Amino acid sequence: MEIKIETEYVTLGQFLKLADLISSGGEAKFAVKEMDIQVNGEAENRRGRKLYRQDTVDVDGQSFIIV
Repeated sequence: MEIKIETEYVTLGQFLKLADLISSGGEAKFAVKEMDIQVNGEAENRRGRKLYRQDTVDVDGQSFIIV
């Protein structure tokens, strides 16, 4: 699934909201600890991680690409 961004980058917390995986930004802190998240094949648990175009994000078995 593709997630389109209008800015240079989004944070992992913002991405989770854009992808409708959480309902509010406040949930991001807990979501990154509870969900199995990989960015470009590496485990990630920092909600402030910057994601750029062409990054791939896997969340609990769902795959996304930033465009």
